[in-house]
Amino acid sequence: MTARPLPARSRSLGSGLRAAGALVLALTLASCSLLGDRKADEVPATGKADPSIVASAPAGLDSFYSQEVVWEPCENGFQCAKVTVPMDYANPGGDKIQLAALRAPSTGKKTGSLLVNPGGPGGSGYDFVKDAAETHFSQSVRAKYDLVGFDPRGVKRSAPVKCMTDEERDAARAKIYDLETDAGLATVLADNKAIAEKCAAQTGPSLGHIDTISAAKDLDILRAVVNDTKLNYLGYSYGTFLGSTYASLFPNNVGRMVLDGALDPSISNEELTMGQAVAFEKAIRSYVASCQQGDACPLTGSVDSGVQQIRGLINSVQENPRVAKDGRTVNATMFVSGLITPLYNDQSWPALTQALAAAATGDVSLMLRLADLGADRGSNGKYTSNSAFAFSAINCLDYPMVSDPASMRAEERQLRQASPTLGYFFAYGGTNCVDWPYKNVRTPAPVEYTGESPIVVIGTTGDPATPVEWAASLRKQLGNASLLTWQGEGHTAYGRANSCLEDAVDSYFVDGKVPADNTVC
Repeated sequence: MTARPLPARSRSLGSGLRAAGALVLALTLASCSLLGDRKADEVPATGKADPSIVASAPAGLDSFYSQEVVWEPCENGFQCAKVTVPMDYANPGGDKIQLAALRAPSTGKKTGSLLVNPGGPGGSGYDFVKDAAETHFSQSVRAKYDLVGFDPRGVKRSAPVKCMTDEERDAARAKIYDLETDAGLATVLADNKAIAEKCAAQTGPSLGHIDTISAAKDLDILRAVVNDTKLNYLGYSYGTFLGSTYASLFPNNVGRMVLDGALDPSISNEELTMGQAVAFEKAIRSYVASCQQGDACPLTGSVDSGVQQIRGLINSVQENPRVAKDGRTVNATMFVSGLITPLYNDQSWPALTQALAAAATGDVSLMLRLADLGADRGSNGKYTSNSAFAFSAINCLDYPMVSDPASMRAEERQLRQASPTLGYFFAYGGTNCVDWPYKNVRTPAPVEYTGESPIVVIGTTGDPATPVEWAASLRKQLGNASLLTWQGEGHTAYGRANSCLEDAVDSYFVDGKVPADNTVC
């Protein structure tokens, strides 16, 4: 018997694992405001695009580009606003939705805004800027820009995808299926169809319009309402896909753009899944090698032996699910979710070591806690985001997926061969979309960029979620771009890498100095 298939965390920083160090923060800080005592503005600030910006708005969208946005003091030192966009860009006169945005005002002489997307799809840029404005960005960047985080359409505060209660989410994560039988596959398909129907009923028609192309068009409206003639943008992981999509749609509006943890927009969902499975297998080996250099590592012998011991733990939980200290049953999928969550940041590897050591004695409680962090589930049983729902909904619109049983089983065999530890848990992703109420609106293709502003693309050699090869591919597709590579472990680089990379990105954002192509840090 096997657990519910783990949806390939394609383009994902992991729910609750935004960019640099979020897991470390979650493990060490019960709750805090990273903004300290910085005071909010006493009165609301209004914003309206310059007439020249409105004049360049796409046909039929003038009212959205010229809207007056009110930035209210919020969140202990920030400003918040709602930005109105069309639900369906093919019918801008129809229904509208609102995007939630949060701004950290510049600390010096402002020259513009820097819009930030932390990944996903499903990650909250609002939360990212709120939690990391003071710790993630250099003082020189903070002085030059207002930092603007936003929840893309479908995410958390912006016409969110709604599907299940917290109790239903717990039950769905705990289910076990025998996918190697027709009956087991039929059961997971039926369950996923029921979830899709709940999403459609609870979300409404906006569910069919949360694709990345629509989100990129939203991004241009956001650029206009913060009164910037060019978009300055930092995108992580899925945010690189959003950014490159924007660059292809609005090449003349690109300002200073950094795409970190690059996704290759030309590859299929199946190629994406295979790339991640291989990269996570590589990350496990890197983790084991590091673990074995310490005194407290429970994985003995060679790296191969240590990896085999992890496989043994997974197999044992697969055969006999365990009960954690809180009384919840931990199946193999939940165990693997806990295993991969710390792989997004090597600063979190010690937490994985503790969880594996406990699991080897039969206690899976720490592994469950890591899985819950990845799922944005608090210890009180409440989920703090809708990232899992948004993730599936956006992927189903962005990608055609192989979903017939024979093809999915063939893909499973290939994944098992390429990634013996985790490959199976990346299989059967097509079951999520086969009965989705809206069909995909995009076919993967290379991105085309004709703008004059050079874009910086970043890859990390040990990145498990966006393999470093994807960064080189994206840089080639963009043409007018510079590739910056960090020799490190974990997902994405800027904000947690070495001074070589941090200084290169800061110089680009602050002074416009483009790092030499193929710079390695």
